[in-house]
Order: sequence, then structure tokens, then C-alpha cells
Amino acid sequence: MTQEGRGPDPVEQFANHYVVCGGNALAHRLIRELIEQYDVPVVALVPNLARDHGPQILQLQGVSAVLEYATITDEALRAARVESARGVALVDASDQENIHAALNAQGLNPGIRVVLRMFNQRLGEHIERLLHNGSALSGSATAAPAFANGALGRPNSVRVGDRYLYVAYDEDIHASQICVVADGIDRQDLGRLRLLPDTAGRAAEFIALARRFGEEGPIELGARPGGPEPQTAGGIAALQTLTSEPPLAIPWLTRLRWGVLDALRFFTSARLRLVLITAMVAVLVGAMVIWYFNGHLGWALYFTLLDMAGAAQPDQPGVAEAGALWQRAAQVVITFCGITFVPVLTAIVVDALSTGRRGLPRAPGAGTRDHVIVVGLGNVGTRVATLVREAGVPVVCIERDPQARGIAAARALGIPVVVGDGPLESQLRRARARSSRAVVAVTDDDATNLEAALEARAVRSEVRIVVRLFGDDFAHHVYATLGNVVSRSVSYLSAPAFAASLMGRDVLGTLSVYRHVLLIAELTAEDGTGLVGRNLHDIEEPGGVRVIAVRLARRPEDYQWNYADRVRQLAPGDRIVVAATRAGLARINAVVPQETALEQGQSR
Repeated sequence: MTQEGRGPDPVEQFANHYVVCGGNALAHRLIRELIEQYDVPVVALVPNLARDHGPQILQLQGVSAVLEYATITDEALRAARVESARGVALVDASDQENIHAALNAQGLNPGIRVVLRMFNQRLGEHIERLLHNGSALSGSATAAPAFANGALGRPNSVRVGDRYLYVAYDEDIHASQICVVADGIDRQDLGRLRLLPDTAGRAAEFIALARRFGEEGPIELGARPGGPEPQTAGGIAALQTLTSEPPLAIPWLTRLRWGVLDALRFFTSARLRLVLITAMVAVLVGAMVIWYFNGHLGWALYFTLLDMAGAAQPDQPGVAEAGALWQRAAQVVITFCGITFVPVLTAIVVDALSTGRRGLPRAPGAGTRDHVIVVGLGNVGTRVATLVREAGVPVVCIERDPQARGIAAARALGIPVVVGDGPLESQLRRARARSSRAVVAVTDDDATNLEAALEARAVRSEVRIVVRLFGDDFAHHVYATLGNVVSRSVSYLSAPAFAASLMGRDVLGTLSVYRHVLLIAELTAEDGTGLVGRNLHDIEEPGGVRVIAVRLARRPEDYQWNYADRVRQLAPGDRIVVAATRAGLARINAVVPQETALEQGQSR
């Protein structure tokens, strides 16, 4: 064990701090979130300071101490002074290790707030009941919908009550939009984008009209003191609601075509296809001959199926019927053609059964069309593939590691997987990238994800690309250089939710505005939170917080969107739903209680 920190034995001096355990991208983002947005002391427990994001965590300005422990043991937790900490976040180890560490931390400090990352969400729900003050979150589950919806070309949504919130852009914005969440959008320079700008209310148009028409009648438009109102160039984004999740309309004929084309994967040989087609034509001609001379369609189908199965009954010598010679010839042809189909069907059944028993995923079919390719079957890739499949769209996955646990999940869902360590170009071609609708690259390496995006663009220039990137500057360059590309960061999407949960706030979900994150949270006005006695004007902050709905204590089931009474003070039990930036939500968590305490001290 080694210890790194700032100052002599820094951990011994701290209390009421927060402990973050992990050395991955999520731990890095979470530590920055707590330091920069919430301004709280943070102690980091990193498994290896020389690997992953350990060096970056060590260089972060403002972190109270960085300790190196390979596993989160009792010794490590005691070294981080968990017994006097306010909260601990476990975001790097396996589910089992995180559960063990969470219970240990609770044993050392029964009142500590515990937030742990869990891949198994169902297990996480049970673990929450075991913790006195804990929450189990999944970073991949938080971020995966943004990747899946980006690939499908539909907006990501967050459910609030009986409605779904989503972000609409420019011409897709309706008159019934809740509020503008961003302006100054320029894909070539995303640095100009402003989240939650200070926009005028809905009465602004009437106020402007009254100013232009004075008491003496019309005046020249725009000739008011102060000059013209400033206009922000670029696109805008607004928050809108739907009564159901944004649907993905797929006609049933298209689904039927996908099923038929997928069945062609068993007939990859052109010669085999020619033989089977010829045999099928011969069977149909023979069936028509029997029907013509027999005169009964049902009996004709019955004889045809029996002949194909090899169960034909020959005519007895001396029995003469009309067209008997032609019927006998047709039966012989059908019987021999049936011999051709039997081994093919047997091979298909044996291949399907043996593939399942060997634990191998099936290969993509030769007729796979209009599908989504997911590169990387880690936690995020597995969830993205599952979400796309649940939407009814075909999925093909690419994974280099044959031991990746996502392969077993894909096999259980019947999702084709291209497995092997080969050039991405050949793997994308095997995954039928030329006929795909989108490629989602979600491996743990930015360079690999960018390579997959460029290779996919080379195979098909119009394919939609969703790429996972950690670095913000790198992502901005990708936006400016490549068209039809959506960039997301798992840690950037999930870290605000983990930080808010660690501070005891209920985050309903996150929405993406390009590389920026908008948090949708529901807050309860309780004594000690700093919300009681404040009105919506006091809570809202341009660029930080916008109140989009209110649930009054006397009517908790009713969400009042764009609550009209902006000066009504919140009473205990009232709830507000806010759209906030990371800094804005942090201000509600930290600054407001401090202001309340200051006011109480002054009143005394």
C-alpha cells in the first residue's frame, strides 16, 4: 500500500468529507464533479495510480487526498477515515466487491451515505433495502439510452409522472414547448452553446408590443430606449413533453422482410440456393399437375406434402385413372426433390442446436439489412444492443474478446455477433456495414471508437455514427470534422447522477444537448433543505436552474407544468421538478442551505 496526498498525513485532518473509490473514467469525472460543482472535500481511493485514470486523478487540483489500495478493504476504508465521512461512492469494482465494501462502510459509519455502481440493476434494488442510507446506480444503464436513441435517430427521453421529457431542436420545436434549454448552437463551435439561457417569458411578445405602441399610438418599431434586443445566432433547443415514449415506427411489412432476409443466413452458397430454388419450382409444378387432374386443392396439397416427406403410396398395377401417368410422374419428381430438402433442414436444426450448446453466438445473416452495428460488448454495449433490439430493429455486434460476458447476453437474446481479433474493416464488412443504418462504437478506448467510426464511414458514407469519447476537446474536433456523427461520454452522462445521489438528491434522468448534460431532478421542500419559504424566482438561475413543474403537498399526484404562480413560497411537502446544469443542481444542494442558515443567523 502506498499513500499519496497533499500535506503531511492529510486524511487524519478530515471529517465530513466524501470518499470516491475507483480509478476509472467514472471515478475521475465524479471526483471533478464533487470538487468543482459541490465544493466539498474529497478523498480518492485508487486501485493503481499508474494505470487507467489514476495519473489524472492524482493531478486533480482540489482533491484532499489520493490513496492507493488494490482492493477496498477495511484497512483502506479506515485509512480514508470513512467513520467520519459523509458519503462514499464505489464506482469501479465488480458488483460483489462493491456490495462487500458498501456493507463494510456502513458497519464503520452507520449514518454514511453510500452510492455504489451496480451492473445488475435487479440485485441493486435488493441491496438498497439492506443499506440504511444508500443507492445503487448503473452508469451503463444511465448512459445507454442516449447511445441507443442516437443510433435510432429518436430523442432521448426522461419519464416524469405520466409524461416523457425530451429535447427538440429548431424546426422540431412546438408551440407547447416547456422552456428553451439551449441557444447559440453551432456544430462547428460548440463552445458558443449556452445551456438554460436567460430567455424572456411567454408574455415577452405582448410586453414588447406595448412598448412599441405608446399611449399616443403606434411608434416606430424598434425605436425604444436601450436599443434593439440582442439576438443570439445559431440554433436553439427546447424541452418538450409527450404522453408516451417517442415511438419508432417500423411497418409490419418491413419487419416481415427482415425476418425473411435473416432466414437466408442458412443458405450462403449460391450453388445451394440454385439447387433449392430449382427443386422448389419442380415441387410447385408437380403440385399443380396433381391439382389439375385431381380437381381438389386440399387433396393435391396432401399428396404433395406426403411425397416430399418420402411417404408416397404408389398406384397398384392395372388401376387406370384420368391423367394417372402425369400424376405418377409428378409424384416421382416431388419425391426426389423432397430428398433434397430433408438434409438441408436437418443441417439447419443441427447447426442451431450445436451452436447453442457450444456457447457460440450466431453469425449475421447474408440478408441482414437496415440494422444497427454495436462495436464493443462491455456493459454499455450490451445494454445498447438490448435497447435497440427491444425497439424492434435488427442488431449485429462486434467484439474482439471471445471471453467478454456480453457475448453470452447477446447469444441469449439471439443477437448475431462477429467475434475475433482482426482488422475493423473486415469485421465491419462481415457485420454487413454496407447495408446498416447506424454504427455505435462503445469500447473503452477512444482511439478504437474513432477508428470504427472512420472505417464505417469508409464502407458507407451516409451511415449514422454514434461514438463514445471521453475527452471533450477530442469530441469537439470530431463534431467539427465529421458529419452525421453523435458523440457521447458514459462518465459525463452518469457522473452528475452519481454526484447528485451522493448528495441525497433524486435525479430522474439526464438529457444530452450535444456534449452537454441536462439533469432532470425532483426536489422536496423540507425543513433544512433551504427550499421552504422560497419562491420559483428565488430558485431559478439563468444558465443553471429552471423549474419546469410543481407538485403541491395538497395535490401530490398532479404535476403542474410551467407553474403560473412564480411568487408563491414553497411549503413543506411541496415538490419541484427542475431542469438544471451540474453547477445549478449543486447550487441548490449546497448554496441554498448556507444562505438559509445565514439569514437565520442575521434574524437572531
